Amino acid sequence: MGADSLYLEVSQHLFAAAAEEMGASLMRSSFSPNIQERRDFSCAVFDGEGQMLSQAAHIPIHLGSIPLCVRAALDTFDLEPGDVVILNDPYRGGTHLPDVTLVTPVFLSRRKKPEFLCANRAHHADIGGAWPGSMAPAYDLHGEGLVIPPTRLIRNGRLQREVFDLLLANMRVPREREGDLRAQLAANGVGAARLRALAEEQGLRSLCRSGASLLDWTERLTRAEISALPRRKVRAEDVLETIHGPVRVCVEIARQGREMVFDWRACDDQSKAPVNATRAVALSAVFYVLRLLLPQGTPTNDGLLRPARILTRPGSVVDARYPAPVAAGNVETSQRLVDVLLAAFAKLDPRRFPASSSGTMSNLSFGGERAARGLAGADASYTYYETIAGGAGGGPSGPGAHAVHTHMTNTRNTPIEALETQFPARVVELAVRRGSGGTGRAKGGDGIKKRLRFLRAAHVGWIADRAQLGPGGLGGGGRGAAGRAALARGLGRSETLAAQVTLSVVPGDELTLLTPGGGGFGRGKHRPTAPRRGPDDAAH
Repeated sequence: MGADSLYLEVSQHLFAAAAEEMGASLMRSSFSPNIQERRDFSCAVFDGEGQMLSQAAHIPIHLGSIPLCVRAALDTFDLEPGDVVILNDPYRGGTHLPDVTLVTPVFLSRRKKPEFLCANRAHHADIGGAWPGSMAPAYDLHGEGLVIPPTRLIRNGRLQREVFDLLLANMRVPREREGDLRAQLAANGVGAARLRALAEEQGLRSLCRSGASLLDWTERLTRAEISALPRRKVRAEDVLETIHGPVRVCVEIARQGREMVFDWRACDDQSKAPVNATRAVALSAVFYVLRLLLPQGTPTNDGLLRPARILTRPGSVVDARYPAPVAAGNVETSQRLVDVLLAAFAKLDPRRFPASSSGTMSNLSFGGERAARGLAGADASYTYYETIAGGAGGGPSGPGAHAVHTHMTNTRNTPIEALETQFPARVVELAVRRGSGGTGRAKGGDGIKKRLRFLRAAHVGWIADRAQLGPGGLGGGGRGAAGRAALARGLGRSETLAAQVTLSVVPGDELTLLTPGGGGFGRGKHRPTAPRRGPDDAAH
């Protein structure tokens, strides 16, 4: 058994290294700052049946849902050597349109079906639609951008140029989009080469057997962790703030033997606002929180979900039906799902779980035309997208971290140098928003203040949450400060913006963004009070 355990441990790291190597290739060869600098992408390795064997330490919202894209590719095509499938359709395994997934089968024998698959998902800074960046509020899915069903981008080793040209014709800054897509293709090629080398070294049969054993190992660990939880039902709920009013998100969890039931069916109906999530997002949130329960070093693969029953209601905000808009479902609703899951688990074991973190990815997108420098056509335009960090919730292990991406996002910030070099905007201020974390025995982390000045006219999209009520505390801890956004036009007075809004700006306009702090944990020596407000909060 000792030798078997050692072999499994080594196998886990070999598969994970293949996914990490894919990610390094994608990051280094991509064109856009969103992928190259912020690293808004994910890579994973699958067995021939579409079960995720291993993932790199990338973006949780991607990695919990990408298996559905792989299965959609397998269901749509009888894949052959040299094929690559592209898709982003939220209703065929995707999450929201800017997240484009590429699936590559890996054939290592004469079988007609692949032994493995490599897949990666990258958030493109534009996928078409009404507003640059493809993340602004829209009335339906088609207003958000180009919908790509499972489609062969490469067939028998040959790029389908007509398909490629059709995609690029519907995206802004096509040269940048083409560079990022080619980087994704290359990344899958790196993963396939690594799997081929492993098969030659270990033997194909042994490699396939180790993949199956990893899934079983993770399943056993998950069932053991579930068995240690109290056998009772608990429920938690929260709301999403939208331009059409609050939308309730609710979960009931219950242990049944060595399985866990996650019931989302009481959530509100899908909304006219773009906060709708597909079932893939609900799966991702459960996948992420279950992984948090497991010991460090546990393989992260599809074995996690084997003991989980996830119940959703078609037509609800967590299982939306076509053509509901979904841009914010992937980035905002996913965070709220994690908030309510952690709140529910805290009722089972309050000693293990933290207060709510910022609860929003604070999505900023803008685009327009560059200054005239002899550029023409598509080269003269630009699009930009980023998520802005907030405060982490305080918890049993201590205070929350300041100015970090939490839970379903794991990206970096865009370096100021990269932003100002490539885009007609200036970062006037970037600082920790002091005092925005909730009070308590373990304080919540502070959010961020970011102020941008536009140098040229641009179209801006802002999608956020927690703008009315800050993230909740736990065990008597105070709420974190709510987020805020304001626009100052020239020398005029600042205008407070809605949490989901589109607007046009002119040179000299300044956008100020304040992200939420995390909730506090536990009662301190003094009675918890509301987070203090600084002069910036009062002004905006």
